[in-house]
Amino acid sequence: MSEIGFETRLKVSYEDARQKIADALKAEGFGVLTEIDVKNTLKQKLDLDFRRYTILGACNPKLAHKALEAKLDVGLLLPCNVTMYEDGDEVVVTAVDPNAMMMVFKDDALLHEVAAEAEAKLKRAIESL
Repeated sequence: MSEIGFETRLKVSYEDARQKIADALKAEGFGVLTEIDVKNTLKQKLDLDFRRYTILGACNPKLAHKALEAKLDVGLLLPCNVTMYEDGDEVVVTAVDPNAMMMVFKDDALLHEVAAEAEAKLKRAIESL
């Protein structure tokens, strides 16, 4: 269980998990803007072996626009990260909790409203897996 996100475990191949995640995010209005292959990066940069671990940068353009209109600094927290990694015969998928990220903007009601909407959408996406 994650302290700052929503987690599920899948018993499918890594490739199938990646596709399921993209489809679930799309159904909630998110697109995958970035994809970081942590295993490959650590191998290339540090010559370290690491499990398959991918960070997906997911963005819902409508919510991102609302948040940026409220406070430009929110861009420092975008996009919403979704991680996936191998754990034995399972793929662990975790999406960040936008409410946890927005705690830095304690008194901004609009940002907390946007975060709550993003949270609901990301939770549904993860639960649908």
